Amino acid sequence: MRHGKKVNHLGRTAEHRKAMLANMASSLIEHKRINTTVAKAKALRKYIEPLITKSKDDTTHSRRVVFSQLKNKHAVTELFREVAVKVGNRPGGYTRIIRTGNRLGDNAEMCLIELVDFNELYSVNEPTKKKRSRRGGKKTTAASMETANPAVEAETQVDEAAEAVAAEETTEAKAEETKSEDSSDDVDNTEEEKAGK
Repeated sequence: MRHGKKVNHLGRTAEHRKAMLANMASSLIEHKRINTTVAKAKALRKYIEPLITKSKDDTTHSRRVVFSQLKNKHAVTELFREVAVKVGNRPGGYTRIIRTGNRLGDNAEMCLIELVDFNELYSVNEPTKKKRSRRGGKKTTAASMETANPAVEAETQVDEAAEAVAAEETTEAKAEETKSEDSSDDVDNTEEEKAGK
């Protein structure tokens, strides 16, 4: 029984296991998500999360400590430049494991492990609506909403332009009607003058 044994040896020697986790961590940092088995993903999560926490403090010492674990200078550079900036406010839990079913060959449980902040499907950057009670509360006016949203501003500009074009067309049509009425009056006047003579 494995009571109290927290390290999953993954059926490998210590050297093989360390090299495999370093390679998987480098791949996760470079590609932001990788497919692997659930057992390896859980071991990788324990391996990489302290490294990401260390990368928040961008000093020479922390870079050397992370490099001693990863042994890949490109992964270290990307970790400190891109990943650390994006996870700066997060207090932990930088990775997410999503189970994807079993592998066909050996029926091993497979999963997708990814960096949480780099998945745009789950990240919500939209402004959240303020909850209001049933009694009402302050309601936003249409004018303030139009000024707040650039898409609405563009729509109103298009609508205003369409209204201006329609107004010009109606004034031109009225002008043509008055011209035609004036010309018909002139024709009537000339006919009356001819009849009067």
